Amino acid sequence: MTTTTGSALLPVYAQFPLRAVSGHGSWIVDEHGERWLDAYGGHAVASTGHSHPRVVQAIAEQAGQLLFYSTVLPHPLRERMAERLVAHMPEGVAHAFFCNSGAEANENAMHLARKRTDRPRVVSVAGGWHGRSVACCAVTDGARYEIGAIRAGMPLSTKVPFNDVAALRPAMDETVAALIVEPVQGMSGARHCSREFLHAAREACAQVGAALIFDEIQCGVGRVGAFTAAELYGVVPDAITMAKGIASGFPMGALVVSDFLAEGVSTGDLGSTFGGGPLACAAGLATLDVIEQEHLVENAAAVGAYLRYHALAMGLDVQGHGLLLGLRLPKPAAEVQKQLFARRILTGTAGDPAILRLLPPLSFSQDEAQLLLAGLREALA
Repeated sequence: MTTTTGSALLPVYAQFPLRAVSGHGSWIVDEHGERWLDAYGGHAVASTGHSHPRVVQAIAEQAGQLLFYSTVLPHPLRERMAERLVAHMPEGVAHAFFCNSGAEANENAMHLARKRTDRPRVVSVAGGWHGRSVACCAVTDGARYEIGAIRAGMPLSTKVPFNDVAALRPAMDETVAALIVEPVQGMSGARHCSREFLHAAREACAQVGAALIFDEIQCGVGRVGAFTAAELYGVVPDAITMAKGIASGFPMGALVVSDFLAEGVSTGDLGSTFGGGPLACAAGLATLDVIEQEHLVENAAAVGAYLRYHALAMGLDVQGHGLLLGLRLPKPAAEVQKQLFARRILTGTAGDPAILRLLPPLSFSQDEAQLLLAGLREALA
């Protein structure tokens, strides 16, 4: 991959040498008219596939009625989106706030936890990635992010080892406002937490009066074969954060909290000029319609199981759930990614150099999975 050069853009992104001009379903079309199979999904964003007609229509119709007005005015789509989203949450997680990104959602979740408990500390999990804003850098694993938080004077979180129940319990005390955890760690290579660890996290938070925050920015909205990872694991957190595929690529973030974190929240405690705007909510509602009516959660579970079965048959270890999978390869994943790219197949890598990450649209078909697996076999041969 290359970085952006020769333009007015800051060169901050590693990019594929591919210019996309259109997309449909699981396919991208480049400036030369070539089709590319997208098993990366715009980094888990293209939940309903690229430019799903129903989502496009919803955005266009709303744009013709009202592009924007700030949250100083109520809007029926915002209220409807909150009701629809809450209906997919675990029982008791019933209060929604909309923003524009995953980092914003995580920032607001930690803010509410600190406000509710009147405590300063946050505990996070090694390998977790929660965003690039200052407060999120403080809980994200990795020296470059921690240095950014330190420069800004933000105290770093206490990081407990991944899936280590014995280390988790002593880290939680009456100074902790929240524990934030990705049930499936995206950037670490779709590394999934154990059921034992997440249930222990719920118990530890309850014992000391801290909030349990599930960062489902990458693993939520149906990607793991259930609408929320909380549902998949049978754990009820105090907050669930979502973004990525919640509006099929239109910028949107969401924070949904329990009564514990909603208690005492009043006007002015949270805010976002653009959060829950008419276009975002139109896109979000259409996305939920497509996910429900086209049974995309079930498809994610089924096609994910198909990919897992055949990857295991190839002798690969597999991490993750549904259509958030990490394949442990016998050679560097970056090399295999390049070989798949040469076959016009887009995939992702991870912080672990041996992991090839798959995050295709939730509409990814078994036939498309077969094309991906065939390319993978060739790349590994």
